[in-house]
Amino acid sequence: MPLSAAARPGIPAPAPAALAAPTRATLATAYAANRADAAQAARMAAAHGDAHRAAEDRQLAAPSSQLLGFDGRGPGRVTEVLGDLAHADRVAVLVPGSDTSLDTYGRFRAGALALYRELTRQAPRTAHPAVVAWLGYETPGTVSTTVLTTGRAERAAPELRRLVRDLRAVVGAPGRPPRLALVCHSYGSVVCGRAAAGLEVSDIALIGSPGTGAASVAELHTPARVWAARGAGDWVANVPHVRAGLFGTTVGFGTDPVDPAFGARVFPAGKGGHSAYFTPGSPSLANLARIVLGAPKELR
Repeated sequence: MPLSAAARPGIPAPAPAALAAPTRATLATAYAANRADAAQAARMAAAHGDAHRAAEDRQLAAPSSQLLGFDGRGPGRVTEVLGDLAHADRVAVLVPGSDTSLDTYGRFRAGALALYRELTRQAPRTAHPAVVAWLGYETPGTVSTTVLTTGRAERAAPELRRLVRDLRAVVGAPGRPPRLALVCHSYGSVVCGRAAAGLEVSDIALIGSPGTGAASVAELHTPARVWAARGAGDWVANVPHVRAGLFGTTVGFGTDPVDPAFGARVFPAGKGGHSAYFTPGSPSLANLARIVLGAPKELR
């Protein structure tokens, strides 16, 4: 099992660029400033002797990268856009689970890229999809006590809510509000559950979820349609779906989102395991794209 990225020694990097909330007019400026930070972080990581982190930072500093946010310190944080955000009308925000950091960002980005490609493949000619890969919080380690509680999710939720507000100010057009969907994997579904109340998104898709911290969709207090799926080979099915007090804290995340008692719209995810939801050609990826595009009647 992978260890928590937070257990790694501190890796030097510049403080994040001080940028105002993005607008269509300032997207290019924001992308350039964050690429510059990634390039500086790569140089600092290399001088620190961390060749792997330096390589990850250099990838993010590439001229083609569209970074809404970057912080190379410690485990790191990245918000990357795939597609033309300024003209997008259907946007998926991908929220990762445990053991996601700058050191494993390539794996997370591969899933986001697979979703973007599937969206562009399925989208009608009039649609303009984009994906935002949001590593905007310090994820827990799979082998750690933090992965059993909502603590990290509680701290991440305000940041996710802020991102959604910022995106709504950038995408869409007068009289044509955008479709924004949260695609929440593993512990990321706990983050989405904590952020969901009143959030202006059209859909929330929970995949490989250990729970949200809520007993039902009603307890999420969201106007969005809530979806859930689990691959037949996903080990998270064996996680006890309970919430219990232990040593002054609450452990566990409550009702299984694919349980009818939770009230989500369950969709097919195929035979894959916990890391297979974004596999090209899989039922889960195809159905996630249909949800983001607003074509749920075609789920299969």
